[in-house]
Amino acid sequence: MIGYYKDVLDTIKDSLESIDEKLYEQLIEECIETLNNGGKIIASGLGKNVPICEKFVGTLNSLGIDARFLHTNTAVHGDLGMVGKKDIVLLLTKGGNTNETVDLGMHLNERGTNTWLMSFYGDGKASKIIEKKFIMHLINEGDEWDIVPNNSTTVYLIVLQGIAIEIGKRMNISLDDFRVNHPGGGIGARLSGKELL
Repeated sequence: MIGYYKDVLDTIKDSLESIDEKLYEQLIEECIETLNNGGKIIASGLGKNVPICEKFVGTLNSLGIDARFLHTNTAVHGDLGMVGKKDIVLLLTKGGNTNETVDLGMHLNERGTNTWLMSFYGDGKASKIIEKKFIMHLINEGDEWDIVPNNSTTVYLIVLQGIAIEIGKRMNISLDDFRVNHPGGGIGARLSGKELL
């Protein structure tokens, strides 16, 4: 059992070490520039990447940062309306070959949207049409068939949460800002000085 978790940690470490730090810095700076110019951060994904995108967006919202989730599948059925000219879109995909991902990439290009492809494969169809790419390495998914979305989503969760926290830090989001947006639950009680028993 413990061996499984060691393999997961090794895979995560390998993925994080494969990150191009210049591109990481550029992505964060463009997100901040977008926000400063009145735009918002949009995360888009399919399947098991949906809750990962939602967690990222939720963290940003709790910091008072304007962010939305755009489902890659429903985007072409009207949800593209949430994407403005000042926005930045992070398009998550494991391989970049699903039709919905490729179609959305093309539509975002047509709109002139600042789009970043986040993927584990630099040779997917989407990578050929989206100029800005954030590609990481993935040893395997960790299951016996190397197919269940497992390690890939875990890596995405860690990286996106890191990006969210860094954006908040650089935009000087204060604890008071967070407190206003999180009045409920255990966190709200702690921040108000009224710990829940």
